[in-house]
Amino acid sequence: MRGGDDARARATPALGRPRAKRWAWRAALLASACLLAGLGYVWHALRDRHPGYALDRTIRAGPPGPLEAGFAARPITPEVPDRWTDVDGNGHRDDGEPFEDGNGNGRFDPVWLAGFHDDRPATGVHDDLWARAMVLGDGSHRVAIVVLDAIGVFHDSVVDVRERIPAAARIDHVILASTHTHQAPDLMGLWGPGPGRTGVDPSYLKRVVETAARVVAEAARAVQPATLRVARIHDGPERLVEDSRRPQVLDPDLRVIQARGADGQTLGTFVAWANHPETVWDGNLLVSSDFPHFVREALEAGLGGIAIYANGAIGGLMTTRPRFAIPDPDTGELLRTPGFRKARAQGRRLAALAMDGLARTPASEPETGEGLGPVEIRSASLALRARSLELRVENPMFLLAAALGMLPRGFSGWATVRTEIAGFQLGPITFLSIPGEIYPEIVNGGIETPEGADHPVAPLEVPPLRERMPGRYRFVLGLAGDALGYIIPKSEWDEQPPWLYGSSRETYGEIVSLGPDTAPALHGALLTLLERLESGGR
Repeated sequence: MRGGDDARARATPALGRPRAKRWAWRAALLASACLLAGLGYVWHALRDRHPGYALDRTIRAGPPGPLEAGFAARPITPEVPDRWTDVDGNGHRDDGEPFEDGNGNGRFDPVWLAGFHDDRPATGVHDDLWARAMVLGDGSHRVAIVVLDAIGVFHDSVVDVRERIPAAARIDHVILASTHTHQAPDLMGLWGPGPGRTGVDPSYLKRVVETAARVVAEAARAVQPATLRVARIHDGPERLVEDSRRPQVLDPDLRVIQARGADGQTLGTFVAWANHPETVWDGNLLVSSDFPHFVREALEAGLGGIAIYANGAIGGLMTTRPRFAIPDPDTGELLRTPGFRKARAQGRRLAALAMDGLARTPASEPETGEGLGPVEIRSASLALRARSLELRVENPMFLLAAALGMLPRGFSGWATVRTEIAGFQLGPITFLSIPGEIYPEIVNGGIETPEGADHPVAPLEVPPLRERMPGRYRFVLGLAGDALGYIIPKSEWDEQPPWLYGSSRETYGEIVSLGPDTAPALHGALLTLLERLESGGR
């Protein structure tokens, strides 16, 4: 018996080894499957959504032709089925805070507002969001500008819009830009319920894309002979915005185009200014286009037609913080408390400046530099240059967010994104399309190499872009064609202490930028584009 027990004891390890090996193999196979699944997920998240896409479009200026214009607008306001109560007023929906189950499905259905911070679900709608389009042409060629009330959309969505525009619209090029309102749904994936979680609703993004394409087609169908009245307002708008980061350089001027039909009635008005639409600030939980809503409302009441607001060089950043006072146009009271009253005062003041500028008696124009106007244009020739561009993504947080599937955009190569730039000239009017939040000093001049800069080099992004733009009325469209974040002069880049200008705090901007080489690369490409445009597209 003892000998048998010894035999069984000696056999036990032999029987255990195959079982251990089987479990080891299973664990290895499971780990491999998880790794492959993870790699597959990352590959899918980073895949190029439009492989082989390349924008390379040139329109050469021909003989002047009669001007034509068309405008259209469609709402893109999201459904907000469930309303909730922010009991502690912290802007986040904490556990236990009550909500009304508006669609009766038994769960909370959030609309995540973009900007400021994550976990900011909307509680309702203050005013509609819009896709608004303007089509301009010289009788032979047409360019469309469509502006969305959105924080921004990536280049893939811009291409999606173009692919949906019918050939019958006869649009040679489409520029899609965003107002950058901080009170609209997240379309970039950075403002969801928490870190690492997207806030994008794919069905809403699809609706925005389809509506943008539809509104361009409608504006094209509305095209008719037009007279354009254009002006630049220099005195007044600078008192409605501040620069929250040194050096203090603004892009303050208000630029406006009014298109009138043969009967003298206003078809539409296009206004461009540079400021973050965040005047109602981070305590707001209502869907809104912020102050652009009040700009458009006042322009349409005063001039008729369809009004469009577009943003400019807002990097730096251009803002209206709570401490910054806006005078109430009715009472003269200085409004500092953020909210819709302050946004209304700001928007109405901007609209009044635009209408006053258009109504001025034309003065003699300087021989060089930009014009002030107003001037009227009845015929012109259109020249255009637009091209794709690839940029390196040096920001590891952007790479991680993309790999996690938070961002609804693809990569054209490893750590490389495809984007685009464009410019067109119609008589004395020039538009420059820039795919992000460019710092005003790159556009207007004033770049510095401050104490504490990570790259203590002489300014690279010179000369200023607006200085090289042809035409007398020079519109810069920010967040147009893409949403690349801040475009920061390399000599002002500051990720590491010591901080700029001897500050005790780090700067804001670098965390939402592709990297320090983005600005030099874009600036060089834009200068080359402007040289082609200045020669009539040749």
